[in-house]
Amino acid sequence: HLFEWQPALKNVSSSWDVGIIDGLSGWTSSVDDVPADTIARRFRYDVALVSALKDLEEDIMEGLRERGLDDSTCTSGFTVVVKESCDGMGDVSEKHGSGPAVPEKAVRFSFTIMSISIRAEGEEDAITIFQEQKPNSELSCRPLCLMFVDESDHETLTAILGPVVAERKAMLESR
Repeated sequence: HLFEWQPALKNVSSSWDVGIIDGLSGWTSSVDDVPADTIARRFRYDVALVSALKDLEEDIMEGLRERGLDDSTCTSGFTVVVKESCDGMGDVSEKHGSGPAVPEKAVRFSFTIMSISIRAEGEEDAITIFQEQKPNSELSCRPLCLMFVDESDHETLTAILGPVVAERKAMLESR
């Protein structure tokens, strides 16, 4: 989905048509004797967030209608509250077929859009137009990064999630 950040995100590519990327892109060596290209796959945070918002378009429009607003009311932007989650997925060593050896454990980093609010022109208080009804449901959880790593391996987790954190920080400084 086409979108633009104002100002442009710092240290993040301006290309919006990004698919699944290597979680250790830029690394040329192996981590713990495992080929780096088998470690992780992820979406760029802002691309995943925009995709999730696009999926919620009908719910957002419904929220505007319920409050007697139309989409032209939202001229000063909107606020999206996100809950992040990082959890171990346990042993995944049971695999079929051939391919490179991978660590036996996996970790998933994901987010859930908790609420969306807008500040209507001339209004002091924000108006909530979307609230996630089942925030702990698997259906509202959006995987951002899947990693073949033990959740106690903080060094590898930090290496993989470092760019995710940088993208989140860049989004906080833009709109």
